[in-house]
Amino acid sequence: MINEREYFQFVPSNPWLAVGWRDRSHITFDIRPHLERKGINFIAKRVDKIDAEGNKLELDDGETIEYDYLVIATGPRLAFEEVEGSGPEGHTQSICTVNHAEKAFDAYKDLLDEPGPVIIGAMPFASCFGPAYEFSFIMDSDLRKRKMRDKVPMTYVTSEPYIGHLGLGGVGDSKGFLESDFRAHHINWITNAKVIKVEAGKMFVEQYDDSGHKIKEHELEFKYSMMLPAFKGVDAVANVEGLCNPRGFVFVDDHQCNPTYKNIYAAGVCIAIPPVEATAVPTGAPKTGYMIESMVTAIVHNIADDLAGKEGTTLATWNAICLADMGDTGAAFVALPQIPPRNVAWFKKGKWVHMAKIAFEKYFIRKMKKGTSEPIYEKYILKMLGIGKLK
Repeated sequence: MINEREYFQFVPSNPWLAVGWRDRSHITFDIRPHLERKGINFIAKRVDKIDAEGNKLELDDGETIEYDYLVIATGPRLAFEEVEGSGPEGHTQSICTVNHAEKAFDAYKDLLDEPGPVIIGAMPFASCFGPAYEFSFIMDSDLRKRKMRDKVPMTYVTSEPYIGHLGLGGVGDSKGFLESDFRAHHINWITNAKVIKVEAGKMFVEQYDDSGHKIKEHELEFKYSMMLPAFKGVDAVANVEGLCNPRGFVFVDDHQCNPTYKNIYAAGVCIAIPPVEATAVPTGAPKTGYMIESMVTAIVHNIADDLAGKEGTTLATWNAICLADMGDTGAAFVALPQIPPRNVAWFKKGKWVHMAKIAFEKYFIRKMKKGTSEPIYEKYILKMLGIGKLK
């Protein structure tokens, strides 16, 4: 296994870290001892080049690694450069990595010292909207606990065509639920929003109707902003001819295998999935945790079949289970499969989801440390609910 850094980070907890409810020690751990205990060699270096014809990887120190099969699970490159002035090196924060979340918390402490307007949301071509909704409600909850919410007007600015779209065309009545909660928590919103540029304390936004006609221009002032960026493929992957689409995401067939390079498989945020529908401002489709686990499970079965001289025929379900924390409550959805049309689309909210998300954080980190990808009780409980990883 090759990873750019020595540690694993539990990304779903980053919104908590960004308001000080967690710190790095709670949601990261060293990868090496847990992999080596399983007899898995671990290399903590960045891959700079993939020689797909020669079955070789070039690492950041010039070392070359040969492979028979390659599984790409890099996640995305965060394309802050697509909106001038955005990102942690610009004027907006991010919660996409633990380092970004720590910087976002530093900026949040400045907001607490000098309260003012807050903008949270997602840029054009963003595909992972859930954390922005979570962070909106988590910040709202934290500010209320501090008796400071009345000093902080909040606006949600998103490329989605409506609140609760989530890059998925909605799940159940996510539109009604989330609009109602935004109203109840005094969070304003702008949808079909294309952020043009960001300056210190000011965001420039064009708003479109559903037909793609510009209907309004906004200049929004803020003291604090967290905007999820567009994703692209990481450079080493995007630069391989015939492997990816123009934005650097890996083409895969129904068995998670690249059609051009038959010994390259891919899973997760790095794969090419078309948007679920055309939107006035470009949005992508998210790739959530359980959905990604189903992809990886299929890959393992298909590589095993190939090693045995058989054709790989295993299909991932792409089912999705999501627990979204909302500060002092939460929302859960099940989408079977995640990409519509669906057999099941279930959406519920309640304080139990907040508690379930806390429990899941502890459970998942423990599961990763133990190296047990799917405990037998997890498999059969989900099976009883009709949720599986393989078709």
